[in-house]
Amino acid sequence: MNYLAHSYLTFTDGQIVGQFLEDFIKNRDRFSFPKDIQDGITLHRAIDTFTDSHPAIHEAKKVFAPLVRLYAGAFVDVSMDYFVANDLSLNSLSDWKAHSLRVYKVLNTHEEWLPENFKKMLVKMEHDDWLYNYREDWGIKFSIQNVLNKAKYLDKDIPVFEAFLNNKKFLQECYDDFFPDLFAHAKGMNALLQLEN
Repeated sequence: MNYLAHSYLTFTDGQIVGQFLEDFIKNRDRFSFPKDIQDGITLHRAIDTFTDSHPAIHEAKKVFAPLVRLYAGAFVDVSMDYFVANDLSLNSLSDWKAHSLRVYKVLNTHEEWLPENFKKMLVKMEHDDWLYNYREDWGIKFSIQNVLNKAKYLDKDIPVFEAFLNNKKFLQECYDDFFPDLFAHAKGMNALLQLEN
């Protein structure tokens, strides 16, 4: 769900592909990919595990839990992409645009490894430039609504976006406490993966 953060926390083209593939493949299929794509899958899982256990993320979930209960984590993930996209300490606006275009190019170049359902989503993602537009309130609103539409047990009209807007300052503080730790963890994980190569 938090595609921008996962795409940013990569160190090779293959890892970009693996980071995106992780949510679209079965565990038993992960070893059918080239090693650098496997590394991206491993990195994605390490990022998710670290994120789920971070105290700042537990605090952020409290914003959405009264509305969506167990789905709170999914909406925190989406929210974090807003703050990543607006974090000019990571990238300038032009660099974020270049990053987004590079990710789409890498994914299209590795089309042979992408499942059909992901290819269909990639067309929409690239057309509407999801990665770059996460910086906008309307981009996050679209993404939040997308999660609501896919969730089997949630009403599609739950005011999750309004909760995001009303708690943006608090969520920003959670992001500020969380993302530097995640970045350090991803770098460390990548170093371990490189030792295996």
